[in-house]
Amino acid sequence: MRFLARLLSAVIPLSLLLCGSAVARDWDAIKQSGTIIVATEGGFQPFNYYDGPKLTGFEVELAEAIAKKLGLKLEWRVVPFDGQIAALKQDRFDFAIASHGYTAERAKSVDFANPHYCTGGQIAAHKDGPLTVAALDGKTVGVQLATSYADAAKKVKGIKTIKTYKGDPEAFAALRAKKVDAWISDKFTVKATLDKNADTGISAGELVFVERVSMILRKNNKALAEQLNQGLAEVMKDGTYKALSEKYFKEDVSCRS
Repeated sequence: MRFLARLLSAVIPLSLLLCGSAVARDWDAIKQSGTIIVATEGGFQPFNYYDGPKLTGFEVELAEAIAKKLGLKLEWRVVPFDGQIAALKQDRFDFAIASHGYTAERAKSVDFANPHYCTGGQIAAHKDGPLTVAALDGKTVGVQLATSYADAAKKVKGIKTIKTYKGDPEAFAALRAKKVDAWISDKFTVKATLDKNADTGISAGELVFVERVSMILRKNNKALAEQLNQGLAEVMKDGTYKALSEKYFKEDVSCRS
């Protein structure tokens, strides 16, 4: 789930920040309004990030394609990842698409749509560092706060210390500076980060776990969940999903691949 935009705070338009009154809406209300309100993190390359002032990425383009299938305009909210579930429970937007991997704990608070990609938590470390799960024994690991990677690290026996960071750029910077021995994050984020930092001597290691990633929405908003699942199925069927997957990853990242 997590190379992030380094100057994110400098480029996020104020109009996209989480603000305003709650919008608790079911599918009928959304359809009647003609606009669906969607949250993302805006700093998780290549899934959702800023290219200059433009919000883009695999999940951003996918959500826009789904909204088009549903006959709706899309209005973005940019919300820090670790605040999205709380904001969703306060009905600040209709759903979030920000690389939320399914966990039983999260499912107590929100509902998950069908997965829109599959990935996994991957270890990254200096070439002489701990690149396997077994090698993490006695080591210090960096992860992004409130992610499934932080949860996964807690389950790895033998890790000496887990250090949490606001985002992956900070965790990766800590690894580069050797303040941590390893970094665990989304395998596609690790790949994008290392591709942009090929001279660091850092390599990708083993997967810690496999993850199914979905849009999240308010509990028991069943009609909206059905519509999101239908829209996702349609963009998968008509080739839109495949084109976006190839554009951002040069491979099919769906859970059926």
